[in-house]
Amino acid sequence: MNLLRRHPIAIALVALLLVTAFNPLPPLVDAVTGSAPGDVELERPALYTVLAPMSDTLDALTFFSLERARWALAVWALGLAAWGALRPGPVRRRVSLALAGPIGIVLLAGATVLLPRPVPRLVAADSGATIIDYHAHTEASHDGRSGWTWARLAAWHARQGFEASYVTDHNVIFNLRITDPIRLLPGVEWSVYRQHVVALGPVRPIARDSFGTSTPRMLRLFGELERQGAMGIASLPEYWRNHFEDLDAFVAAGADGFEIVNCAPKALGFPGPLRREVLALAEQHDLLVVGASDNHGWGQVTCVWNLSQAGAHGYRANRVVARPLALLQGEWLPWTAPVSQPWFMFRSLSWGERMSWLTWVLVILLYRAMPRRRGQAAGLGILARSLGEPGPAR
Repeated sequence: MNLLRRHPIAIALVALLLVTAFNPLPPLVDAVTGSAPGDVELERPALYTVLAPMSDTLDALTFFSLERARWALAVWALGLAAWGALRPGPVRRRVSLALAGPIGIVLLAGATVLLPRPVPRLVAADSGATIIDYHAHTEASHDGRSGWTWARLAAWHARQGFEASYVTDHNVIFNLRITDPIRLLPGVEWSVYRQHVVALGPVRPIARDSFGTSTPRMLRLFGELERQGAMGIASLPEYWRNHFEDLDAFVAAGADGFEIVNCAPKALGFPGPLRREVLALAEQHDLLVVGASDNHGWGQVTCVWNLSQAGAHGYRANRVVARPLALLQGEWLPWTAPVSQPWFMFRSLSWGERMSWLTWVLVILLYRAMPRRRGQAAGLGILARSLGEPGPAR
């Protein structure tokens, strides 16, 4: 009981790591079937596993939907501020502690989108499948990160196992021939009436104004892309939020497919039941379903990969595999996020990550529990020297 009273956070983490090991989540989920795919693997670099507390925490923050992120960050910041304010000590110390928590949350959020770090990569057993991204951006997009060139985008994809990616900047056609380190393919994301349409392949400029002002005018874009020899994919979150009752009209207008997973925070909240409706519609009409990193240069990891089969067309031409924590964003109410996101993160750990967490917790626990001699400065040397000292003679 004395250990629990002195180190409640460490003991709670150990308990959480052990309890969640009995009901783990798979590392990857097929977004169409909901099952764990047996022919792909999420390969984690050694440094990613060694630094698992940092790696997993930043991944979990990356995979927040916008609504859940607002709830979680607000509750965590307020909780830490209250904890600091209620600590014993002088007023100045309590004010400092109350401010430290929210500032730490802001710094953590900044690290999530900017800090370079090791990332997992997808490895597929099927050599005939191409691991591809259907929707990604460079600095040419109005909301792309400054300095996020096509070369940096290609390197970002290559680190995570992608072999190809379409470059789909907002209303700016990409048509460079890039093959190293991966193939970058031509595309664009057209912004039209309350909808973004990802155009893939040999795209030509359009008069965007002619596809504005109404849904029927917007839908004509799919026919125009077909005449150009390009594919038109309806993007998330726009068709979900603005046109979900019009999806049959999308099909009739010639849409080639739908995004069913998009890693952008504003799109990760796409509800599972609605995704299943889109899947049923796509299967009925033999349309393509895809996942999209929608990377703009912010964040280090993708939540989704596609395995595209050469020569195949329609619904069966592409498989979408995703991180389960990303798919769960649309299954749980936003206000549950402060508790459910950590819970799902711990359930997602591999055994290597779990052991890394336990090791870090126990090392820090031992360090904090180690008695210090008078005048001895704090530091890891205390723990090292203490562990190296011989025990008392018996």
